[in-house]
Amino acid sequence: MSLEWEQVVVATPDPAALGRWWCEALKWEVVDDDPPVFEIQPRPGRVPGILFLAVDEPKQGKNRLHIDLRPDDQATEVERLIALGASCVDVGQGDEVSWVVLTDPEGNEFCVLQERRASI
Repeated sequence: MSLEWEQVVVATPDPAALGRWWCEALKWEVVDDDPPVFEIQPRPGRVPGILFLAVDEPKQGKNRLHIDLRPDDQATEVERLIALGASCVDVGQGDEVSWVVLTDPEGNEFCVLQERRASI
């Protein structure tokens, strides 16, 4: 018996708009844009992906689950994501952490980690 992680589901009032934002942010591909869902994957058939599902209510409160992104260059990626519409946010992480907390255009938190250190 095996178990494979298929996707993360994000509830949103506007699946297409938020899905397109994440598609651009991650440089992924749209694999389903048939309302009420919008799905993106790194490449068609490559999982896990993200499925954006239509709901009536907006996000409320802090996420209990979030995505961590590991870039080649943290400062460059944070700048690019902010230019796309992300915002910096303080969720109580303090000043002495190695990651940057951002929110997508709907206020969903995610972290941009620092570059992975080369193995010795």
